[in-house]
Amino acid sequence: MSEPAPGAIRAFHALLANTAVAGVVNYTVWFALTFWVFLETRSVFATGMVAGVFLVLTAAFAVWFGSLVDHHGKLRVMLGSSLASLAFYAVGLGLLLLTPEPAFREVAGPHLWVLIGLAMLGVIAGNLRNIALPTLVTALVPEDRRDRANGLVGMATGIGFLTTSVISGLLVAWGGMSGALVFALGMTVLVIAQLLTVRLPAHAAAPAAAGPDTPDAPAGAGRGVDLAGTLKVVAAVPGLFALILFATFNNFLGGVFMALMDAYGLSLMPVEAWGLLWGGVSVAFIVAGLVIARTGLGPKPLRTLMIVNLLMWGVASIFTVQPSIALLAAGCAAWMFLGPWAEAAEQTTLQKVVPYERQGRVFGFAQAVEQAASPLTAFLIGPLTQFVVIPFMSDGGAGAAAIGGWFGTGPERGMALVFTLAGLTGLLVTVLAFNSRPYRRLSAAYAAPAGEAPPP
Repeated sequence: MSEPAPGAIRAFHALLANTAVAGVVNYTVWFALTFWVFLETRSVFATGMVAGVFLVLTAAFAVWFGSLVDHHGKLRVMLGSSLASLAFYAVGLGLLLLTPEPAFREVAGPHLWVLIGLAMLGVIAGNLRNIALPTLVTALVPEDRRDRANGLVGMATGIGFLTTSVISGLLVAWGGMSGALVFALGMTVLVIAQLLTVRLPAHAAAPAAAGPDTPDAPAGAGRGVDLAGTLKVVAAVPGLFALILFATFNNFLGGVFMALMDAYGLSLMPVEAWGLLWGGVSVAFIVAGLVIARTGLGPKPLRTLMIVNLLMWGVASIFTVQPSIALLAAGCAAWMFLGPWAEAAEQTTLQKVVPYERQGRVFGFAQAVEQAASPLTAFLIGPLTQFVVIPFMSDGGAGAAAIGGWFGTGPERGMALVFTLAGLTGLLVTVLAFNSRPYRRLSAAYAAPAGEAPPP
């Protein structure tokens, strides 16, 4: 990779802003859909299934998305992402307006799940950007500043969380799901218009990987997914598979939070207040991104990743021990502050140890594997919590009799118990990973000069 051409940083900032707005739009739909489904059905099972559908689709498309990022121009990929989202949201709005509202209150009804599928496909189409953007950090930002650029990406994500939760809560309260989709359609048109004005330096605009229409393409080269080649690249970096598996296990536990967090929050407060609370605690995400952008991650981003995970799972094990809105808000704020550090550390490591022409596919592969675990949790945890843990912690249940005197009883305390157990499990796994051989090998691979093999 050559040094970024003049104007590269300006182009990165323009794409970062565009992606931030697109993220606000897509995750407004995601939050609004989750809020709306719970309010329409009052079913933890349904919200668990919504989280599961989202994560299944994320994992299913990630490897293909990674190949698109490597084999096509980055701007073309981003534009296609927004056009696909626009189409799915338009069809979903049409279905919503043409179907009587009572049809969406039936958890077993087809109309509800078709709408969920359309909205989720629109959100997932936006995930192309989440794979393309870190590869653009590699192309547009010098190596010694990439951790700070990744901090800016985290800050932009935090701005999205801040505005998304507030917008979603208000839109659902005032206009239902149709209001959220109308908002998404209008804003996506603006995102497309701004994206058409961005110009990339030649080396970043061209496809990263050789293909049949690129001058350095070998005979028989194509634009396929090439999963086998991607696996070889991952296997060639000592400890990289272990990092992906570690993130996968974290996501397995993270599925608990995706499946239950909104239901737990909405059991304590109205939807408007829950949306505003998320908006408030998301300021911590922005602050974390600003701190990383200013100070970086230090010379050992993997060590930062492990320390951050210890803190995150420690918080997860205690933030629901009592039915307190203040404790819930403090725990969510801590998670928001720590999240960008973990994400920036993983991205910075991958940008150093993975060849640029393979980064889209490796990022996509990592996302597919990591996200594949969460649907299992989301699909399992909704029914398990609804039909096992909640009765266990309700009046007459064994858990209520054993710890209900101080922990509390009822449906929301059943959900709280699941959070605590997930946090304790995450703490144990992180301690084991921190002291593992793959952690030491990948740290050595990151520290090795470019082109030099790390010690075995």
